[in-house]
Amino acid sequence: MNQDLSILTLILNAGFVVQGVLILLILLSLVSWAIIFNKWRLYSRTRRQAESFSKTFWSGTDMDTVLAGIPQQYPNSSLPNIFQAGYREFMRTRRDAKQSEAGKIIAAGGMDGIRRALDAAFSREMERLSRNLAFLATVGSTSPFIGLFGTVWGIVNAFQSIALTQNTSLTAVAPGIAEALVATAFGLIAAIPAVVAYNKFTADLKRLASNMEQFNSEFLNIISRHMKG
Repeated sequence: MNQDLSILTLILNAGFVVQGVLILLILLSLVSWAIIFNKWRLYSRTRRQAESFSKTFWSGTDMDTVLAGIPQQYPNSSLPNIFQAGYREFMRTRRDAKQSEAGKIIAAGGMDGIRRALDAAFSREMERLSRNLAFLATVGSTSPFIGLFGTVWGIVNAFQSIALTQNTSLTAVAPGIAEALVATAFGLIAAIPAVVAYNKFTADLKRLASNMEQFNSEFLNIISRHMKG
């Protein structure tokens, strides 16, 4: 007799444990793809807005004007957020200095405060940009083993069925083995995109971090010229 060994049939006829493994892997894959699309949009937008903001910043536009335009042009964007944190700290330091030092800003203390503000903003942005990347790494590393567990369980059940029926023909063995191997395939289907995406996003994040760190250094150099000892 011809047996239906289609993927859907094998899934529907699988044991509860194997079906549970397959459902778990499908859920992990769906969540991974949701994170992948979200990160792709986030990183693309962050990169575009960073390039646009850098052009505006280095065009000679007054910093107060740049700051005022950020909420409308760059809402919740990494590089503008870092600039806001540093420049607002600079304005606060300058305001305090005018009140206490007759217009003179103490360079060491002022620069230290601005540097801390920039570092804190940088850390917040890195935490936001790297959120959920660990999930992709976890799915990439564990999904093959979850699938392998389903495979082993299915093969054990297949051999138990052979022992009970005393039928070792290929017709009797094939459905159980095929059902078990589906779990391995699902594990790889969930793992491969997650690993590829994790590696790509990690590289993208390093480039974004380098760009932000470079901006921090250049911004501090500009601010230092306005500080008076």
